[in-house]
Amino acid sequence: MRILLVEDEIGLAEAVGAILRRESYTVDICYDGKSGLKSAMTGVYDCIVLDIMLPGMNGLDVLTYLRVKEIDTPVLLLTAKSETIDKINGLDCGADDYLTKPFSTGELLARLRALTRRRNAAPDINPKYGDITLDLKKGEIICGGDSVIVGRKEFQMLEMLIANAGQIVTKEMFVKKVWGNDDDSEYNNVEVYISFLRKKLTMLHSHVNIRTKRGVGYCLEKLS
Repeated sequence: MRILLVEDEIGLAEAVGAILRRESYTVDICYDGKSGLKSAMTGVYDCIVLDIMLPGMNGLDVLTYLRVKEIDTPVLLLTAKSETIDKINGLDCGADDYLTKPFSTGELLARLRALTRRRNAAPDINPKYGDITLDLKKGEIICGGDSVIVGRKEFQMLEMLIANAGQIVTKEMFVKKVWGNDDDSEYNNVEVYISFLRKKLTMLHSHVNIRTKRGVGYCLEKLS
């Protein structure tokens, strides 16, 4: 589970990050609104913990921009303010929950579990694009009456491509979501797994192709 923490109080951010890592979360930390927005826009996170009072760009503006751009990652707002109006404003901007400082570790973890559980409990709809369908339970690509089993990483990558149909998925997005780190050594793996996926789509005689946008990333296209 990957969490983005956007908090300008360095001591608090490091402490919360350490707590989350002990609970087996992968955590990235940003200390200002603009860098937090840039990270959040990748769409690779399972949940975002977002402070309202941030330098450069406040949390509500970050949240509003994310929702306008249809980034639906669950957001837990952190605020030192307890007035009802601030909570209402946050929820109106698209927050999924809020937590008022100071907060207990137990409450923070409970809120995160609830948000990620809610997200993972979304309707079990198999992703589709063109003539292919991903079977979430079997880990297969289905095309017409044929199917092929794919590995977990291949499946995750194709799922990302379908979820972002019509948009470029960058190598950085694949590495963060599928491998869970920013290690440059993983970038070559992206090309290898894309090659595996292309071969399996060819085996299925699919009219879906993975197009390379050189120097940027990959996207799906339907062949005529």
